[in-house]
Amino acid sequence: MKRIALSAHVSPDAVVAHRRQGPVSVAQFLADVHYLAALLPPAGSVFNACEDRYRFMVGFAAALVAGKVSLLPASHTPETLRHLRDFAADLICLHDGQGEDVDLPRLRYPERTVAPDSRLAMPEIGAETTAAYLFTSGSTGTPVPHRRSWGSMAANGRAEAERLGTLARGHAIVGTVPAQHSYGFESTVLLSLHGNCAAWSGRPFYPADIAAALAAVPRPRLLVTTPFHLRALLDSGVDVPPVDLLLSATAPLSAALAAEAETRLGAPLIEIYGCTESGQLASRRTRDAEPWQALAGVRIEQRDGIAVASGGYVEGRVPLGDYLDLHADGRFELIGRHADMINIAGKRSSLAYLDCQLHAIAGVVDGCFFMPAAVGAAEDITRPCAFVVAPTLTPAGILDALRARVDAVFMPRPLILLERLPRNATGKLPRAELQILLDRHLSAPG
Repeated sequence: MKRIALSAHVSPDAVVAHRRQGPVSVAQFLADVHYLAALLPPAGSVFNACEDRYRFMVGFAAALVAGKVSLLPASHTPETLRHLRDFAADLICLHDGQGEDVDLPRLRYPERTVAPDSRLAMPEIGAETTAAYLFTSGSTGTPVPHRRSWGSMAANGRAEAERLGTLARGHAIVGTVPAQHSYGFESTVLLSLHGNCAAWSGRPFYPADIAAALAAVPRPRLLVTTPFHLRALLDSGVDVPPVDLLLSATAPLSAALAAEAETRLGAPLIEIYGCTESGQLASRRTRDAEPWQALAGVRIEQRDGIAVASGGYVEGRVPLGDYLDLHADGRFELIGRHADMINIAGKRSSLAYLDCQLHAIAGVVDGCFFMPAAVGAAEDITRPCAFVVAPTLTPAGILDALRARVDAVFMPRPLILLERLPRNATGKLPRAELQILLDRHLSAPG
């Protein structure tokens, strides 16, 4: 079996991460990995709940070295953990303080300081070894596991690094997304192990924290973020240290926001497209409205309206949940997700497009359209509603602005003003949370 190094960093003095205490060398990283690997109990699966990104990296690497599989769910709710226990009975939770109440056998990340050891050889892992299972919510809400081999993961990290140019000029990474999320994992952890980069150990959320994290790492700097975090950062007025590259994913990014970010932060912005099932697949320069271009070795095909990814590090043929417009040269336009498309009175649109029109209204801080599940008789027409954060606007004013932007059949009924939207750690809006908000509004007296 072909074997692949745990990290492509060659020198024991190379920097693989940054912490508040200073840069972390490969020699220190390997010492920490071997120390933790020896502490892992016999269980074959590890739920890595470490919030510190460096500790997560060590935990993931230690599990690989010890022959264990990492389970990386999209959420950490009690219901999700119940499904994880059903999936892997021999499961332990590795945590660094936030997993004390997890109903699983637990191992706290050791506080002991281990001396770096430059004599340690870089471990090599079989390419076909199951490194992790990443989980999607599935159509029923039940977590669905997706196997990823170590060979696929390492190649994914290298392909992204080639596209971003970090192999030639390594970057210090500040990520606003959790390491457990597929995008956060690939664009911070894998880029640190196989993309000649070094990730900041924290996960800043608020604009001031993002600016402080950027100031704590050397240039060149790569900010791995989401449209939600990016919008908040630009609106905050916080002084942001120089950034050399911006990366965005998890939600559609408008060309207007991309252009504003590039102008104000002085760095090119690249948007990444992919999914948990396949890994990252393509990128584009959003500001210029470029088509998406697949990463090296990846093929995107479409038949009978279904897009499929294969080739390169993609394992098998993976159906995609999006409508694509494929060009003759292999590039493509992203039309929208199958589940995102809505059809009312014979007219079609996508929730992502409607969201963009909502966000384009001056005074709208945040917002989204939401399509409730169909109820009632078959002839009833289900219409979208909208949740909006706009402290200076009235519902009537927002609706007037929307009428100039969207077809009348897609006007939200109702439009609900909120102080904030229930976004999760990656900036996404769980459907269940939105349904609760709508039910609460509809059942309120008056």
